[in-house]
Amino acid sequence: MPKFVRSKERKPTRLKDCDYSENGEYFITICVSGMKECFGEINGGEMVLNEIGKIVKNQLLWLERQYPYVKLDEWVVMPNHLHAIIVIDDLCFSDDIIASNMVGNGRDRSLQEMKTKSLSGLVGAFKTTSSKKIHRTGFSSFRWQKSFYDHIIGTEEELDRIRDYIISNPGKWDEDRNNPKNMLNY
Repeated sequence: MPKFVRSKERKPTRLKDCDYSENGEYFITICVSGMKECFGEINGGEMVLNEIGKIVKNQLLWLERQYPYVKLDEWVVMPNHLHAIIVIDDLCFSDDIIASNMVGNGRDRSLQEMKTKSLSGLVGAFKTTSSKKIHRTGFSSFRWQKSFYDHIIGTEEELDRIRDYIISNPGKWDEDRNNPKNMLNY
């Protein structure tokens, strides 16, 4: 019987000819390694965040404060994953945001020096900062799953459908494919 050998090469998950730093709306899903439920629980169709879940929420909101071209549309933190619509819009630099970012680190930076991170760069910054904060709580074994799911949103109808999915996600936890109770069914 042949032995299954897992390839060490990772399959690319992003579209080849797409620039993920371009202005656009991106739907992402980021999961906890092993799908461990660490962020809280669903109670009566509502997500109740625990301390770790609040860190995840705060670090997601941090993306908007840290990167002036990032806006969050709908998002939800679930027991073991999160969904978000991230909008990259480099035209949304306001004068106040530009001024605070240009001198925020003690040195002047021009607008041209504030390079737009790609979607992967933004997710990487989120995962790194949230993991560090979670580890400081004593949960040193916490890990995010490698990579993340993304979908480029192309139409207003698609945007509305994804918003509805995110909003209704806690109420459908019992049927959610990311619910460990359902994972054997997929």
